[in-house]
Amino acid sequence: MSTPTITDPSPSIWVAADAIDRARPRSRQRQLGASDTACERRAAYKFHGWEATDHVISAAAMLGTYIHEGLTTAARKEFGWLVEKKVADAAVRGSVDIVQLDRVTARQLPRRMRPRVAADETTVEDIKTRTVYRWDETIRYGATAAELRQVMTYARLLNSGGFEDADGQRVLARLGPIRVEKVRLRFICRDTGEEFVQEVPYDPEIAEEAVWWLQRVAETEHPEQARRDFLGPGIDAACDFCPFATACWGAPADGRPVQANLVHDDEDVAAHLADYVAAHRQWAEADKKKTFARKAVDASEAGRYGANMLGWAGKEKKEEQPDVRAMIELFDTLGAPIPTVPDEARMVKALMAAGIAVPMRTVVKRSPRRIDVRAARE
Repeated sequence: MSTPTITDPSPSIWVAADAIDRARPRSRQRQLGASDTACERRAAYKFHGWEATDHVISAAAMLGTYIHEGLTTAARKEFGWLVEKKVADAAVRGSVDIVQLDRVTARQLPRRMRPRVAADETTVEDIKTRTVYRWDETIRYGATAAELRQVMTYARLLNSGGFEDADGQRVLARLGPIRVEKVRLRFICRDTGEEFVQEVPYDPEIAEEAVWWLQRVAETEHPEQARRDFLGPGIDAACDFCPFATACWGAPADGRPVQANLVHDDEDVAAHLADYVAAHRQWAEADKKKTFARKAVDASEAGRYGANMLGWAGKEKKEEQPDVRAMIELFDTLGAPIPTVPDEARMVKALMAAGIAVPMRTVVKRSPRRIDVRAARE
């Protein structure tokens, strides 16, 4: 979405939403956060204090924020869960969506702060929203590596130091380190409201990987020494809405994509062509296997088969069309002149002008039969 200005006669409501979002403490935070462990290059720009070069309003991201706020508020009021609590160490800080304490830990808190729905094991939860287009992928494969690093970082910070000693959570900070046994990722489909929950044990190896990841960013002397973890605007949405997209990729030249800025000599061209050929070979082999599997299940009925749901799209469609043969017979009966080459449009017009019903016939059109494979739900 382009960036409208508040001087527009009828300003977009997203102008107001964007202003509020940019004023949030999270948006103004300079220290790296757990949610910054997705792209090394972007994290390096933030770590080195670079000013943003791009500002694009993402209505979808802000909708996700509003859904997130509504759900965490509901969890706090109805379940008594701890929401949006701060954690930090010298390298990273963050705000944990939800902490569901177990009964033993909860008894150390005043009664008013104890959860009404306690966990068997203290659990850290992170809420993520998805579009319907990524929903099947989410159910099938679960959280991304970056999402797991983020939630494991929250768990590590609680395990090592507990809640940050900050305003509004001094009582929680006095608990000291919290033993987190499990992490939970709750995915919400922005289009349908469908919910998918993934729970996994706390994994200290993934948490340490996040520490190493942050250390590598901190060791850079310039952001360009950090790796790009995405393929750029027009390919990865993370780059489309990145505040450092222009700093990272440069401006498009002569109408070409920004990825063209990476090619400086014939060796660069050769390297990218080699990648192209290798990727095409992998795609061709995968496409052959996919085509074979499609043909193999052609006679199968729709339904669940193992981890997948098979469906078929494309059905017969019936529609009424003027019956040219019947119109010729009707013209002959009426003694009306028939064009040497039957002209459907003229014949229909003549019959309608004479107040005579146009003979119609039902035509069945068959659209191509398309396979539809989705992840099966329990």
